[in-house]
Amino acid sequence: MNSQSVRRIVVALVLFPFALGALSALSTSGALAQSNWPEKPVRIVIPWPPGGSTDIVGRLLAADLSQRLKQQFIIDNRAGAGSIIGLQHAMVQPPDGYTLMMTSTAYGFLIDKPKVPVDYVNSFAPVAYVGVGDSAFTIHPSLRVNSVKDLIDLAKKRPGELLYASSGFGGFPHMSTELFKMMTKTQMTHVPFKGGGPAVADVMAGHTQIYMGSLTAVVSMVNSGRLRLFATGGLKRNPGFPNVPTVAETVPGYESTIWWGLFAPRNTPPELIARVHAEVNTSIYRPEILKRLVEQGVATSKMSSAEFGQLMVRETNKWLEVIRVAGIKPE
Repeated sequence: MNSQSVRRIVVALVLFPFALGALSALSTSGALAQSNWPEKPVRIVIPWPPGGSTDIVGRLLAADLSQRLKQQFIIDNRAGAGSIIGLQHAMVQPPDGYTLMMTSTAYGFLIDKPKVPVDYVNSFAPVAYVGVGDSAFTIHPSLRVNSVKDLIDLAKKRPGELLYASSGFGGFPHMSTELFKMMTKTQMTHVPFKGGGPAVADVMAGHTQIYMGSLTAVVSMVNSGRLRLFATGGLKRNPGFPNVPTVAETVPGYESTIWWGLFAPRNTPPELIARVHAEVNTSIYRPEILKRLVEQGVATSKMSSAEFGQLMVRETNKWLEVIRVAGIKPE
């Protein structure tokens, strides 16, 4: 071994402890930064306009996180293209825990052609499952429909004449109604809006007749008589409306429920995801927040970030099959 090689080994041996120390310091610094999250305001992107169920649930969660963690959690509504605009914005943000994304059952990106480069499974890291709610089959009070059978009979008598509103192309109301049409072999005309709020407002105004969205988005309108609820989409009757039948009582096997969840940009550190997950679950299960979620028709259950990711895969496969069988195409 020549003298130059010896000198390199000696220098490496001398510097090795310092290198280890630097790496340890960096690791400790990163862990400390994550344990101190949030140190500045956090933005929660919602790819829908105000007024829909995701906005309602998101604002409830953001308010509690802001109060508990002494930092602002700001809702940033970025609507358009069946949630695709908001999703694309959220996925390119820095993976530092200061931009999160909250959404619900919506699969416009599975339908859009050419296929957009964004989806729940591959573009985001699942953070926290918030809960699930029943779909609500509501109509304008002037429509003479008192049951699911009545609606099926009317739709078959007047194919394509009944207008149903949705939160947008590929949104939950669109998908749940198309599933209903597929299973009942009926025809109704889709009228998409840029969110659940505008869609519900249109039905209340009587321009469209039907809205099959989330119960959370329409509870107050149903209670005030501005919309009429004649069925829910869960397999069991909703505890808040025990006298309202499920669609499955007339259409066996029909099930349409909406989930809500929080995501982070892909490559967000696992330690940071764990931190956010813990804080979100603390908020969800505080008695006063849990009570308000239940009042909004949200059923909660504890689920790890990994389990939430597995749910995304199952849900994506389920709605892909609906899209395929129902022949849903871009409009």
